[in-house]
Amino acid sequence: MGTLILTRAQVADLLETEEVVEAVEVAFARHGSGSTRMPPKVYLPLPEHAGDFRAMPVYFPAIDGTAASAGVKWINAHPENPARHGLPSVLGVFILSDPETGRPLAVMDATELTAARTGAAAAVATKYLAPPGSDTLTLVGCGAQAPAVLAAHLVVMKPKEVRLVDRDAAAVQRIVAAFPDLACRSVSLEEGMAADVVCTMTPSRSGFIDHAMLSGATHINAMGADAPGKQELDAEILRDARVFLDDMDQASKSGEVNVALDSGLITMDDLAGTLGEVVAGKIVGRAEAATTVFDSTGLAVQDLAVADRIYEKARIAKCGIEVDLVGV
Repeated sequence: MGTLILTRAQVADLLETEEVVEAVEVAFARHGSGSTRMPPKVYLPLPEHAGDFRAMPVYFPAIDGTAASAGVKWINAHPENPARHGLPSVLGVFILSDPETGRPLAVMDATELTAARTGAAAAVATKYLAPPGSDTLTLVGCGAQAPAVLAAHLVVMKPKEVRLVDRDAAAVQRIVAAFPDLACRSVSLEEGMAADVVCTMTPSRSGFIDHAMLSGATHINAMGADAPGKQELDAEILRDARVFLDDMDQASKSGEVNVALDSGLITMDDLAGTLGEVVAGKIVGRAEAATTVFDSTGLAVQDLAVADRIYEKARIAKCGIEVDLVGV
């Protein structure tokens, strides 16, 4: 048996939003129960190229009748790619391996995979942490990640209104056009922050979302901060909210909380725990009338859970090209 090669288009065809949300929810539960092995992601800064690379290894042991699996994602972040080179700012590859032998089972595009699992992670957080009956959703930042986040949320909630916040009117219109059956409209940041669920997806390095903008029991998926020095929320929000990280080690160093922690404005004791612990039933998620924040940095356990699904579906559908990659 060779190594299966799957292109971006093939991966996109195999992805089903409901399946991805389900897979990511299971991944959170496994991670929260301690039954995964995932070193923190490794950053390779490339300031001379206005970007960086990230390596994300992960292992699932055999559990509940599922086979053991392992893999690694190699992915970049080059924000200036669209303007400089006409390329997406994020491009990735996932290598799925047999943990018993080390044989590479598949090499697949991880660009679509990453977008889908990131949207799914936010949706799982909303499922467990948002106020009951939430029916308004705001996207702060309507770039490349926004469609996947919105699509995944349609699995866990039925928004009566989707509020869109972005300085780029064309980006807003792309969301409106992509979801014609939803009541989507452009709003100010202040109006957007009054929604039941808010997803922030900007590359900000300053806390531009002020505590005074919040009203009532809001759930925030803070998704823009994925490297040291990035932040979208001011520290007062983090001090007053129940804050859940996707991974304590990784997010504390590179997620939404990293700046507030480094500056001493909050401490690790101020954090409620991880989303995985909530999904696994180890800790309580939402408290009555509390603002909740999910600090999403993106986990390799999410990638592996989705890559496993893609690989199995590709084998059944006889999709992709099998090659003798390593000559054995």
